[in-house]
Amino acid sequence: MNHQKISPIDKIVYPIQVFMRQEKSGGIVLGISVIIALILANSAWSESYFHLFEHKLGFCFDGKTYLEYDLLHWINDGLMAIFFFVVGLELKREVVGGELSNLRQALLPIGAATGGMIVPAVLFFVLNASSEASRGWGIPMATDIAFSLSVLYLLGDRVPLSLKVFLTALAIVDDLGAVLVIAFFYTSDIYIVNLLIGVVFITTMYIGNRLGIRNILFYAILGIGGVWTAFLLSGVHATIASVAAAFTIPTDVQIDENTFITKIQNYLSRFKAIDSNDKPTLSEDQVHLLGKVRRSTNAAMPPLQRLEQAMHPFVVFVIVPIFALANAGVSLQVDADSLFNTHIAVGTGMGLLFGKFIGVVGFTLLMVKLKIAGFPAGMTVKNLCGLGFLTSIGFTMSLFITSLAFSNPEHIVQAKIGIFMASIIGGIAGYAVLRKR
Repeated sequence: MNHQKISPIDKIVYPIQVFMRQEKSGGIVLGISVIIALILANSAWSESYFHLFEHKLGFCFDGKTYLEYDLLHWINDGLMAIFFFVVGLELKREVVGGELSNLRQALLPIGAATGGMIVPAVLFFVLNASSEASRGWGIPMATDIAFSLSVLYLLGDRVPLSLKVFLTALAIVDDLGAVLVIAFFYTSDIYIVNLLIGVVFITTMYIGNRLGIRNILFYAILGIGGVWTAFLLSGVHATIASVAAAFTIPTDVQIDENTFITKIQNYLSRFKAIDSNDKPTLSEDQVHLLGKVRRSTNAAMPPLQRLEQAMHPFVVFVIVPIFALANAGVSLQVDADSLFNTHIAVGTGMGLLFGKFIGVVGFTLLMVKLKIAGFPAGMTVKNLCGLGFLTSIGFTMSLFITSLAFSNPEHIVQAKIGIFMASIIGGIAGYAVLRKR
């Protein structure tokens, strides 16, 4: 008989938990955040909306102010550092034991992602080669994994699981490419001393991993207080510190699966043998055994996956929506002359919509034709084309690189409009192609 008590708050929280566990939920929340940002930016509250992110925040000590940046900077360099930390955890997990751990299986999504980065960047650069706008070539390279996967999961069993796995692997490689582009091409003047301090902290975290330190607090203190702060002050974008720190998190376990099963079965038998005290509180023996269960569970789970599991909902449902609210707001009251006085909007839109499609589909078919890799089970040319359109959804990463590439507000608006148009058209086109069996 099930004696679990259902409290009134559970009736409220449970539907929310069910929603958060669905793969498409992150994309839905992100989409709502983008719509809210656009409404605010084009409403009577637009001035207050834009002014909100200009407020400065810093730390004052002994009359001196440290790390004083505006709110938008804190969101893009602070909160998004947590986003990139989780991206780093996902990358390491995939390399160690996921879709990228088998080189033969990983070749096709790696090739597709490479094509999906090169072709859009070249297309944008060609259209903007003769102006300072060429600095934005990295904008159309990135795919928004949350949005693109959400569209795919909306289709349910109309698409085989292999397509979802392929798109996930492709998007993760795409994220790695975006991180490298930010590191090498969107970094300001570098202060070597601060950078070396950051490297010392990363090295310390790596040594801690090799020594067998599994305490997450150890990595949190060194990662945030050391690596992130040092990189922030060094001129190298702080998001790079997050990915580097993520790769130092241990992926091994203290006890293997069979030992864990034996231990838990033993603890459960002993727990069952203890006489119940028929009170709301547990006995000391019961508490002691539950503590052992918790410690054994932690020992059987890699710290990397514990961190990823704990942080993923916070990133998807808090950090990314806040980023979208701060960055997706763009006034649509722009005349055609100011929108097209450069080729930024056209380059971004065409780079994402056509460049991504040509790069992903073209490189994939080329690799299959050359017999470097084969199609995953269930993939056809038609649904590959659908995936090609979905990769043109570039909200989060593209908006982020826009904030690094341009300081001119007019150029930022042009890039954002290009991102929005390509992402909407690409998402609808991908959904329409994949929906037809």
